[in-house]
Amino acid sequence: MTFSEILERVGSMGPFQYLHLTLLALPILGMANHNLLQIFTATTPAHYCRPPPNASAGPWVLPRGPNGKPEKCLRFVHLPNASLPNETHGTTEPCLDGWVYNGTMDTIVTEWDLVCSSGKLKELAQSIFMAGILVGGPVFGELADRFGRKPILTCSYLLLAASGSGAAFSPTLLVYMLLRFLCGCSISGITLSTVILNVEWVPTWIRAISSTTIGYFYTFGQFLLPGLAYAVPKWRWLQLTTSVPYFIFTLSSWWTPESIRWLVLNGKSSKALKTLQRVATFNGMKEEGEKLSLEEMKRNLQKDISLAKVKYGLADLIRVPILRRVTFCLSIAWFSTGFAYYSLAMGVEEFGVNIYILQIIFGGVDIPAKFISILSMSYLGRRITLSVVLLLAGGAIFSLIFVPLDMQIARTAVAVFGKGCLSSSFSCLFLYTSELYPTVIRQTGLGISNLWARVGSMIAPLVKITGEVQPFIPNAIYGTTSLLGGIAAFFLLETLNRPLPETIEDVESWARQGKDTKQESEAEKAAQRIPLKPGGSGPDPS
Repeated sequence: MTFSEILERVGSMGPFQYLHLTLLALPILGMANHNLLQIFTATTPAHYCRPPPNASAGPWVLPRGPNGKPEKCLRFVHLPNASLPNETHGTTEPCLDGWVYNGTMDTIVTEWDLVCSSGKLKELAQSIFMAGILVGGPVFGELADRFGRKPILTCSYLLLAASGSGAAFSPTLLVYMLLRFLCGCSISGITLSTVILNVEWVPTWIRAISSTTIGYFYTFGQFLLPGLAYAVPKWRWLQLTTSVPYFIFTLSSWWTPESIRWLVLNGKSSKALKTLQRVATFNGMKEEGEKLSLEEMKRNLQKDISLAKVKYGLADLIRVPILRRVTFCLSIAWFSTGFAYYSLAMGVEEFGVNIYILQIIFGGVDIPAKFISILSMSYLGRRITLSVVLLLAGGAIFSLIFVPLDMQIARTAVAVFGKGCLSSSFSCLFLYTSELYPTVIRQTGLGISNLWARVGSMIAPLVKITGEVQPFIPNAIYGTTSLLGGIAAFFLLETLNRPLPETIEDVESWARQGKDTKQESEAEKAAQRIPLKPGGSGPDPS
């Protein structure tokens, strides 16, 4: 008896699974708030140099740049009792007395003057947040394989609530960046544990649907963010508003059960049996649950229990050839997805459209994109879906190079299409990665793969700086990387309609079966191409 068969006995898709999915999905609503928060908390309003304290009365004249617009980072040298210079002549100097910001926007940019020479600190703050997600991936992945999925999920909720709320009271930019780093770490812990607890508690046929459903909660979170930002214009209050709910999620996570597979593989069969019996009762199958016994479960899952004696780690991802190939290809796919996704998601200011409206559009495109990805993953397979969406995203980003800057609607449409493809890629990757790695090392494998997405998302804001050399360079880099990710995906194994692998041997068996099938197919084709001998007799009709 396999775990899937045991799950069928206690109810593989009953009330428990729906409640379980809801408890996992609700916190994902707030994930978009934190990932994309700096779109609103770090918006740069129009600004110009503040006049010196002893400036003479009269209009403040600003120098104009080559494009004819007033300079944002320069002013004329002020000489007391001197006549005002005109707009194109006169000696200039940096803004020595700060800046004046148009409008009433309250962001980290206006509070800590992250403009002009300090403008790169804004991108650095987002990169440090992404660095936290990067570090959290392997750290929480390893801890979850060692201590369980549930305790890591609970601790991650609490860490996000505490560090996010603390960031709202940051006295300096350095403290703010440190706390945002911790927010990033906690988001990795939440993401990894959510993915694993989802796929390990639902039957094979529903995995794509349940995973994409959770992804839709992230999409709906993107709709909530612009509404919250509009209703709460002060960045500190917005930061606090998005963080406090995770104190509630910390408490609700106590109703989330531990992974049965993890309990069995770590010698906690008694607790696994009690959990299964509670699930059976909740699903209205109490009698079936009572029929389960510890001896029966140990006997039928002896293979899984014996695996608990063998500890696997990061080295096994490199040591085992098939895992090395899977890890290499997935790393490229994850990196390219994160790299390209955040180049578009965090660049809404560049398209010249109202950022509140554009963020709603960016969130809205995820609805059809993820629905199409469900159909594609369920019928065409995970591999072809991942490859195609990454190739399409790369083509869309490349095309931005050739769309003139003044064609704002066209550029926005292309960016929205590319962002939709990359959202589909993320949905596919979370499910696909959890299906490719065996239970004994699944959390570690997902953590390492996800790490590369965070490396990409951390580097993405910094690559924008290369646009100061040539405007087309950033999109050329983003587009090329996305295309490479699509190519790498073609070399992965297909997992459509396959049970979750429990051991490394299961994955090796998959690879051998795929290789044998390919060789048999080639042999059949070769046999069909063998020509008949001249004058020879054909097959004996008798």
